[in-house]
Amino acid sequence: MNDPRPYHFIGYGTLLGTQFFQSFIAGPVAFRALPRPQFASLQSAIFPVYFSLQTALPVALALTASKGGQALGLSGLVAPENRYSTLVPLATIAVTGLFNNVVLRPLTIKIMRERKHQETRDGKKSYDPAPHSKEMVALNKRFSRVHGISALINLAAFAATLYYGAVLSKRLD
Repeated sequence: MNDPRPYHFIGYGTLLGTQFFQSFIAGPVAFRALPRPQFASLQSAIFPVYFSLQTALPVALALTASKGGQALGLSGLVAPENRYSTLVPLATIAVTGLFNNVVLRPLTIKIMRERKHQETRDGKKSYDPAPHSKEMVALNKRFSRVHGISALINLAAFAATLYYGAVLSKRLD
């Protein structure tokens, strides 16, 4: 099959579905249903896969972007008529997924390890009711900041995905 459009739509559906499900269903439900240590373990296993998909699928979408069933190629993606409707949203999604995966996820893991060590020193979990040591307060604040940045970046990727979906819908005949 030389026409890339079916692959493009399947890839887009997979990206949008994955983002929606992880961000608005699986993550919140798991947070409410699981004890904190099990939730953290689950998210630690899911996030590398999730952020890798969020990085790779927009690249696959860029490779399968087409006009009339003919792949656009790099020159077509950077052409003025496609730059802001296709290239920018797909690049935004890929870059945010990559940034979350290679920068923020390792930073979050590092802070979580530091909190675990501090819990041992304090004899108290990071999520137990206050009061906490000033070291734990600082670690909790750092974790909240990094987690908030990651969530905001993930929301930007989701918004870019929705925008690109609107672009795709306007191309349907």
